[in-house]
Amino acid sequence: MTRRPLFIAAVTLLGLQLAGCGSVPTAEVSAAATGDHPFPTITHTVGHHAHPVHGIDVSKYQGTIDWQQVRAAGVSFAFIKATEGGDLLDSRFRENWEGARRAGIPRGAYHFTYWCRPMAEQIEWFKRNVPVEPDALPPVLDVEWNFQSPTCPRRVPVPLAQAKMREFLHAMERHYGKKPIIYADIKFHREVLANGEFAEYPFWVRSVAAVPHERYPGRRWAFWQITATGRVAGISTPVDRNVFAGSHHQWQQLAQTGFRHRHHHHGATAVASAPAPQAPAAPAVTVAAAETQAQQVPAATTNVPAAAVPTAETPAMTSAPVPASRPRF
Repeated sequence: MTRRPLFIAAVTLLGLQLAGCGSVPTAEVSAAATGDHPFPTITHTVGHHAHPVHGIDVSKYQGTIDWQQVRAAGVSFAFIKATEGGDLLDSRFRENWEGARRAGIPRGAYHFTYWCRPMAEQIEWFKRNVPVEPDALPPVLDVEWNFQSPTCPRRVPVPLAQAKMREFLHAMERHYGKKPIIYADIKFHREVLANGEFAEYPFWVRSVAAVPHERYPGRRWAFWQITATGRVAGISTPVDRNVFAGSHHQWQQLAQTGFRHRHHHHGATAVASAPAPQAPAAPAVTVAAAETQAQQVPAATTNVPAAAVPTAETPAMTSAPVPASRPRF
């Protein structure tokens, strides 16, 4: 992994602040957590070097990982692919889950959404394969369009996509006792989430060719995926690298509480006995209603013109030699 030492990152950020360039946004590394989840979030940053806490996300495509070397390389967290749709478990999930735990790296599991399968089945599949652990990061819902899928390449209407997301997010919060994280790429965010949707959840955004505020205007984020071609000791393939929005101190505080709300108890007993968080009010559009609406909408109207895809992102996204953490279908 190519990392600047913390003091260099701090000096770089301080220099930018002292330069008096009012038009250059600065990283809000001391941003406070919201009232809805424990993570500090920001909208503007000068770049990933301004953020001292670095992490990775992995799947079976990274092969066998030496997690002790990964930790020694300075990795502070890992998102690990667990499930996809309602029947796929990443073949290295359990190996990676336990390896990261033994190395002392905080880790969270993510689910890749399959839009043509009932979300109830995807929820049960994730719960069946991902254990409830008090010190784990919150579960992650990965939402993207998957046009390469041989069985489900189409978009679904926006109301249906949002309803499916709510169903999964509410179920995960009840089961794991933590506010889930949403991972979204640029295209999906623009088409489904751009109007401040799901602002009560922490976001993990992908932007490898620009800083996030240029691709996700107005979106506050907690994690930023900065590249799909990173190199980290202990991993023989390219790997997705990420940064955390906050400071080292904020990360350490979060880890001590098991990445929970400040008012939540932590520990295995508390996780088992604590009352389930109250889910937000029922959405205006239910999954059933959205599916009915989808059946009534001609297929052509559910597609957004290809011209809406940002061209600046395309070269960087296609430069990765392997599809890193992305799906089978």
